Amino acid sequence: MIVLIHDLQGDQAERLVAGYGKDTVVVSDDGSIKHCLGCFGCWTKEPGACIIKDKYSSMGSLLGACRELHIVSECVYGGFSPFIKNVLDRSISYVHPDFRMREGKTHHRLRYDRPFQIYAWFYGEALTGNEQKTARELLVANSINMGCPVAEVHFLEDVAGLEVTV
Repeated sequence: MIVLIHDLQGDQAERLVAGYGKDTVVVSDDGSIKHCLGCFGCWTKEPGACIIKDKYSSMGSLLGACRELHIVSECVYGGFSPFIKNVLDRSISYVHPDFRMREGKTHHRLRYDRPFQIYAWFYGEALTGNEQKTARELLVANSINMGCPVAEVHFLEDVAGLEVTV
């Protein structure tokens, strides 16, 4: 399965989603996502699931079941858009609260033994080299913590140039 997390709206969202098959789960912003509380209930009270009961509460297990994660995000100061960041925060149950050494650094122990590949498309007008470098480094850091390789990273001036081949 492919998990597509995107922050597009209207026609742009429809065009993007139309390029995906039936084995894709689409996570998009309908205005109902609640912010992560930082309570760690997904680790202590309900291991593997967010205690906030909405349609984003099973993001960790959803990532644990996918073979590819596709992220389409506006590049905001060299990072993810607020919605994408919120979804990724709500996915922290993908890992355990305790730590292990990986690639010479301390990272969370993995909950799932099925790594997925990460594909990312960042968009924004006149993205600077520093913004692109920061976004790439952030994505790589997230991928190491999740134990998943980054397959591709793309930077676009406009989502009109977005071409995703699945």
